[in-house]
Amino acid sequence: MEELWHILKQILLVIQLLTALVGCFYFFRLKHTYWKWFAVYLIIIFIQELLLTHILTIPTNTKQFYMLFLGYPLEFIFLYWLYARKSLNRKRLFLFCSIIYLTISFISAYIHTLFSINFNVGTLLLTFLVILEYLKQIKNEDILRFQENKMFYINLGVILFYVGTLPFHVFQKYLYTDYQTVVEYYYVYFLIANCIMYLLFAASFIWGEEDS
Repeated sequence: MEELWHILKQILLVIQLLTALVGCFYFFRLKHTYWKWFAVYLIIIFIQELLLTHILTIPTNTKQFYMLFLGYPLEFIFLYWLYARKSLNRKRLFLFCSIIYLTISFISAYIHTLFSINFNVGTLLLTFLVILEYLKQIKNEDILRFQENKMFYINLGVILFYVGTLPFHVFQKYLYTDYQTVVEYYYVYFLIANCIMYLLFAASFIWGEEDS
């Protein structure tokens, strides 16, 4: 199983690189829209993954500290901004999600047992935004032109990875003792879903229409 994990991690890194390159390719076409920041975000995520997982030898505690204060906040707050501030055009919703998430992150810094709550709360808030985004698409003609809608691809990727792996993060420590095999296979899903999410992110550049 560990060999499979290793292969999937290597595949994930390659897909993240390809997605970042796609973002770079479309950057200048998007430079007058907010989507240019999505390309920048994907480049940062690839560099972060490359350094933390494949180049630098970092103790687990140090890596957790980094993810708590920089890694996860970057991921979640950017996605909150993309969903709430830009797609849904609800500035207060973006501020609300960001403040709640950062508050939990601050608490997690002092209570080590709450480290996993940081990711779980971030995902729950993101799930709420995903639902609102789908409701927005259903209420107008966007759903009929889903292949041209960037947020359709992003939404699907976020559901598969963040929402789909939430039970893995919530119940991992409870299941690992008695149901280790379940956790191991769920981790396989975690890696595969991550790969598919980044492929969908790349698809959003290729097939999605640009908006300002």
